[in-house]
Amino acid sequence: QVQLLESGGGLVQPGGSLRLSCAVSGYNLNDYTVGWFRQAPGKEREGVSCISMNTGIIHYAESVKGRFTFSRDNSKNLMYLQMNTLTPEDTGVYFCAADRVAAGAWFELPQSYRYDFRGQGTQVTVSS
Repeated sequence: QVQLLESGGGLVQPGGSLRLSCAVSGYNLNDYTVGWFRQAPGKEREGVSCISMNTGIIHYAESVKGRFTFSRDNSKNLMYLQMNTLTPEDTGVYFCAADRVAAGAWFELPQSYRYDFRGQGTQVTVSS
């Protein structure tokens, strides 16, 4: 069992920054890929970034490369998503999730895919 709890969403102007946090706890975490995906109204679900808990390798979607940074604080069991140079296209509900899928496949999951575990989500709105 894995528990995930997101925080840090909000309203920000285009060009601004936000940092999302995900508190992660559970057993056998090295068996999982942990990461973020987002869902916006009228848009397909999109994998944003993830980390292989076994290797520590971090991956990013092309749409956020160079703007978003994934990091973790093992001492606090926290994962962070630093989001810079935000645009209205980044608006959506951001979810932290854990799944046994390989990290490289995080961005190719079908829309019907159900993650092993996920948080309740946090709203990010980029608007002037």
